[in-house]
Amino acid sequence: VKELAAVLDYEPNNYAVQLRTQQSNVIGIMVPSVDNFFYDSFIAAVEEDARLHGYSVMIMQSRDKAQLEASNLHLFRKNRVMGLFVAVSIETEDITPFQKLEELKIPVVFFDRVTEEEGYHKVCLADADAARIAAEAIIRKKKKNVFAIFGHPHLSITKIRCATFKETFETKSPVTKVSVGYSEGSAESKQVVLEMLKAENRPDVIFCMGDLHLIGTMYAVHELKLKVPEDIAIISISNGLFPTLYNPTITYVETSGYKLGKLAFTQMLSCLRNENTPEEVMLDALLVEGGSL
Repeated sequence: VKELAAVLDYEPNNYAVQLRTQQSNVIGIMVPSVDNFFYDSFIAAVEEDARLHGYSVMIMQSRDKAQLEASNLHLFRKNRVMGLFVAVSIETEDITPFQKLEELKIPVVFFDRVTEEEGYHKVCLADADAARIAAEAIIRKKKKNVFAIFGHPHLSITKIRCATFKETFETKSPVTKVSVGYSEGSAESKQVVLEMLKAENRPDVIFCMGDLHLIGTMYAVHELKLKVPEDIAIISISNGLFPTLYNPTITYVETSGYKLGKLAFTQMLSCLRNENTPEEVMLDALLVEGGSL
């Protein structure tokens, strides 16, 4: 039958199959934006493994808007997705719409930006470890005036990284001055960093929470014609690509979107097979030495 189908170039009617089986073999992914190398890497990993297991992938963007996120969830339900990966928007506070998916036996795996609610499947970067590793690397270099730039303070990922970063200095180097700023995107990061670098008591090192913060920081450094690491040292948490684009390469703590996608898909398979209970799984962080610190 399969040989004849291949000869005739037969394609089954997916809508008819869905009606008969009540399943679509489609797995959904919702991210704040696809024009982000971390999420792009995550999607690539999930799509790669999904294809190997006979699934298709449906991708939607929330644009960090709770209303659009809720609308996307409706479309996912309408298209009978078998499971859903979600990095929540900045505005997300009510997770009731996600509970409705669970009630419909559609497993939801939160990743990267996860809900703080208990009882859900979560696949996370080791955010606390990443921040601690970065702080310890700075301490080993005996820096005395640190400026750390983080993402939106509402997000759990920001709260964890910021708290751990500051706690590490309070515990291991209490005499070090640590200042904190927040920004969204590279353009805003550039402005925040420019203000700090023009201040009378300029920091001797900048920590960036993510790649967009790193890009904005490097724009500011280049605009002021500062040398790295002679005039200002830099360290970042990163997916791994952007630190290699600078000279010297940036020292960073790797938090791989691709590796997270692989781990998340393994969790999703377990959910689809009813093999696990809700849990939080962590991807280890790794320090990659460059020449910027």
